[in-house]
Amino acid sequence: MESFLISKSGLKPLPRIYIRPITGLVPRNYFSKPRFLHTSKCFSDLKVTTPLKVASVEEDEEINERMHGINKIGEQEEETIFDPAAPPPFNLADVRATIPQHCWVKDPWKSMSYVVRDVALVLSLAAAVVYVNNWLVWPLYWVAQGTMFWALFVLGHDWLNWNPLCSGHGSFSNNPKLNSLVGHLLHSFILVPYHGWRISHRIHHQNQGHVENDESWHPLTEKTYMSLDNNELTWRFKFPFALLVYPFYLWGRSPGKTGSHFDPNSELFVPSERKDVITSSLCWTAMAAILVGLGFTMGPMLLLKLYGVPYWIFVIWLDFVTYMHHHGHQDKLPWYRGKEWSYLRGGLTTLDRDYGWMNNIHHDIGTHVIHHLFPQIPHYHLIEATKAAKPVLGKYYREPERPGPLPFYLIGVFIRSLKEDHYVSDTGDVVYYKTDPNVFKSA
Repeated sequence: MESFLISKSGLKPLPRIYIRPITGLVPRNYFSKPRFLHTSKCFSDLKVTTPLKVASVEEDEEINERMHGINKIGEQEEETIFDPAAPPPFNLADVRATIPQHCWVKDPWKSMSYVVRDVALVLSLAAAVVYVNNWLVWPLYWVAQGTMFWALFVLGHDWLNWNPLCSGHGSFSNNPKLNSLVGHLLHSFILVPYHGWRISHRIHHQNQGHVENDESWHPLTEKTYMSLDNNELTWRFKFPFALLVYPFYLWGRSPGKTGSHFDPNSELFVPSERKDVITSSLCWTAMAAILVGLGFTMGPMLLLKLYGVPYWIFVIWLDFVTYMHHHGHQDKLPWYRGKEWSYLRGGLTTLDRDYGWMNNIHHDIGTHVIHHLFPQIPHYHLIEATKAAKPVLGKYYREPERPGPLPFYLIGVFIRSLKEDHYVSDTGDVVYYKTDPNVFKSA
């Protein structure tokens, strides 16, 4: 038809127009609508009516078959679900190689500047609230001071001594004696036994993601879970009680484990560590005695307002943050046993959290994945190190949700996890949390 019209116009026929090969994926609805090749543009200067050129049936079938084949491949790729339990295609050395060399450098003077800053804030807040002494101000003081106690804890946590056997972090300096001295001062002030907790935290880092061997907020096996009484279930799984457990953990550890952070003969410690545990327990006792003396000097009510309430705010921060680093992701994350567990795979189940304005105050503790893999990196380099490592980590790194100024949304995530993450199977080398729908009814 086209040739007839063109010949009547006195023009030579134009060459046939073919569809260009398509090398990428096309939308799924590509074939739901008819596709025409327009030749009208070629005859824009002609004063004749030119019909649309329609691909032949054979061409259309061939193209459709090819396109559907490409779309099928694309749909398979889209439907492929990332398995967080699959062994990563990289090793620890690959991740380490991406981190700039200066991120490993510890600057004791810079580290001490954070200590001076936080201690000055603690003293300033106490002096200011005593001077004002107004009940409208006290609640603000409790939140602010409790948060600063938590910041002191994070600094003491970073002073933990490090050696090749992972006996701590030591990310503030390479001087073990300096680390121990500052760590004792900071942790004893907030009633934490420095060496006792240092050792149990070392166990946590060495065994992160292992069902039985992990130490901090590790999952309960089904057998252990079923053995808990109503009181124990309440403290583990009910809000807000789960935010108040840290002092009790120091004295008695988690359900299913025995020992104490204050007992040098506890199964937590080896004989060579007993002297350290005794030293830290004595420092803790000295701080407790100072608080008792202050209670007699200034009165128990003022001591409660100045120290007691902020202490419990600090405990809430500690329990909340440490829990959220290992729980509450929208996708269930694996826990391991046996040959399936490795330091790398366990560390990759850790979660980064963004705390908004709080990130700087509590020294970027939310940047937790790289901290777990390489705890010797100072906190002031964690953000840069994480950014450098993300291309290698790929989907094994879960980008944290960005909150507003304050991370209030995480409270909902925390409560949801308490309602869903109850126990794991007694058997299996790769396990996931299961939910007991009757936990709150029974408790």
